Amino acid sequence: MRTWGVDMNSAQLSTAVPDEKMKNEPRDILALQPRKKGAFARIRADIQSVFDRDPAARSVIEVLLTYPGLHAIWGHRLSHWYWTHHLKLLGRINQTFFRWLTGIEIHPGATIGEDFFIDHGMGVVIGETAEVGRNVTLYHGVTLGGVSLNKGKRHPTLEDNVVIGAGAKVLGAITIGASSRIGANAVVVKDVPPDSVVVGVPGQIVHRTLPHDNAPDLAHNRLPDMLTESIVSLMQRVDAVESTLHMHGIQHPVLNGDGAWKDEHPGDEQPQPPAKVIHAPQDGEWRGEDFQI
Repeated sequence: MRTWGVDMNSAQLSTAVPDEKMKNEPRDILALQPRKKGAFARIRADIQSVFDRDPAARSVIEVLLTYPGLHAIWGHRLSHWYWTHHLKLLGRINQTFFRWLTGIEIHPGATIGEDFFIDHGMGVVIGETAEVGRNVTLYHGVTLGGVSLNKGKRHPTLEDNVVIGAGAKVLGAITIGASSRIGANAVVVKDVPPDSVVVGVPGQIVHRTLPHDNAPDLAHNRLPDMLTESIVSLMQRVDAVESTLHMHGIQHPVLNGDGAWKDEHPGDEQPQPPAKVIHAPQDGEWRGEDFQI
């Protein structure tokens, strides 16, 4: 059986080119069988996870040679073995070498589950007591960091199928629930329930209501703007109330050339400057004149 350049019977790389029919089929590059314990089976699963989550991956040999996230994971497994066999210095030395090689720092004490994928990778930091479940995806610039000097558990736990966008920071001994997505550059400092989306600084949690499968959620463009949408809703309600009360026809005072308020009615009380009016956006766009842009 030969699938996308991999001879599954001989487990050797091949230069075979897929035909047009295969291009339209699911990209099961390695045709993984039920998971077995063993180094080769884990390497196959690692390569498959790249093809499952990165459409830019074209061949097995390219993945083996040019994916730093893959190299960092393999390096971590050796570092973690040293760490758990009382060879902590060797673990740190090996980790330092792979940090230099890949730009990704995974502490030897961190626990990493199967099918872990780091895309691009540069600047990823995973702390000592971090725990990562199965089928988790991280992008460049992600930090799984601690917020205390406590020697115990001080880094996050990521449950299965979590996706963390570029530049996001997940800090403290918190838990990110299964199948949740953290938006790019979010800062998360509290527990996140399963099936949630987190955006903003500090991270705001939105519970999913739409159905979705267990595949990695890579829809990074679907990030709700809770603050703006809440303000817009409030502005629209205020507009509706003002319209009902016939209060839209506000007479704006007139300024003299020197910037002082002009007294149009001598002897009357001077008018007060009008309150600044910000119009609700239309079709998602704000008015530039409201912000003097």
